[in-house]
Amino acid sequence: MSEILIKNAQVVNEGKIFKSDILIKGDFISEISNKIVHKENYRLIDAKNKLLIPGVIDDQVHFREPGLTHKATINSESKAAIAGGITSFIEMPNTIPQTTTLKELENKFQLAKNNSYANYSFMFGGTNDNIDEIKKLDNKTVPALKLFLGSSTGNMLVDDQKVLKEIFESTDLLIAVHSEDEKIINNNLRLFKSKFGDEIPFNCHPQIRSEEACLKSTKKIIDLAKLTGARLHVFHLSTKSETLLFDNEIPLRKKQITAEVCVHHLWFSGEDYKEKQSFIKWNPAIKTKQDREALWDALNNDRIDIIATDHAPHTIEEKSKKYLECPSGGPLVQHGLVSMMQHYLNKKITLEKIVTKMCHNPADLFEIEKRGYIRKGYFADLVLIDLNCPWKVDKKNILYKCGWSPFENVVFDSRVTQTFVNGKLVFNEGEFDSKLQGRRLTFER
Repeated sequence: MSEILIKNAQVVNEGKIFKSDILIKGDFISEISNKIVHKENYRLIDAKNKLLIPGVIDDQVHFREPGLTHKATINSESKAAIAGGITSFIEMPNTIPQTTTLKELENKFQLAKNNSYANYSFMFGGTNDNIDEIKKLDNKTVPALKLFLGSSTGNMLVDDQKVLKEIFESTDLLIAVHSEDEKIINNNLRLFKSKFGDEIPFNCHPQIRSEEACLKSTKKIIDLAKLTGARLHVFHLSTKSETLLFDNEIPLRKKQITAEVCVHHLWFSGEDYKEKQSFIKWNPAIKTKQDREALWDALNNDRIDIIATDHAPHTIEEKSKKYLECPSGGPLVQHGLVSMMQHYLNKKITLEKIVTKMCHNPADLFEIEKRGYIRKGYFADLVLIDLNCPWKVDKKNILYKCGWSPFENVVFDSRVTQTFVNGKLVFNEGEFDSKLQGRRLTFER
């Protein structure tokens, strides 16, 4: 059994920051104490002046496999993820084929088993015509059901209201939604086409995929969840008005309706389209500075429960097309955690809150077994961070298969120095362990 002793770390865990050593034996955390005696057979990691946090659980990624591997693969993006401190991911169903049958779900699990650096699971996709497959799902095998209420990459739009209601009434799974109103979006798009033809500027994106489109859809789906008693999780909020629909009156584990924000909506605003153009085209759209500040307020006062990336890579060639042909999305797993650490250094959020929203809460919401916390007996998914190690994002250090990042030329002051997955040191000062350590996530249900 491998034994690793992490000495002198500043541990951030369960709302506290404290100095401690951590002993790892095999896959698990064996001891948490500042009095662990170093033994000759221990591999020693000196964590002086570094933070130690639980591995990040990113509940919203698109790793593009199967069917879109020219953009990314489970192998390439999970490697980028562990370099960014993400030790577990939950991937979305809009691949080719779509993950809307039990057969395709099992195929993805097999792909990940053979290719993933990080721990993994996959959401099952709902459509207008796969209710029978949804009813067959075992809620111990998947984290959630994913519904696209507004069309996005993969065209998995669920727009039949009778089907939506039946889905909400037919599953015990958490239902995670991409919430935008398709009719409003299409009406807006027609107006901008009539004005600009095929030369629509990218800064029109938040007017096409507008605040109204987000708010109407989110109000409607919350009402449906309340009517049916279903558990609802709304992905990637982007507007001030939506944040007012969620509350902070009860703990996350008792909430039936929860919300999420993504790192790009916290970093960028509408003013950045002038410089970044297509490279910050996401669905839902990045909106105003006022919307961004409202997202921060809702995150810090716990109306928003989780921070994710919505990592969604496309090739540079695809992102270089005109507005109407350019796909939405961008790569983020390598830089999501350090972007949040930059916000901490800029006094926008506390370390404790970052760990709660990126590690603890995803584990709690999806009832993931023995992950998301630094606790004795839990899997040793751990991340060491140096808060004083500036580096500039450029093409030489980008690990995504697509080869670009919306954060290019940004200087981050913190760096992930070590990542442990299931007790194994898989990323160490820029070097990777070639042996894959990722495992399928299990759920306490």
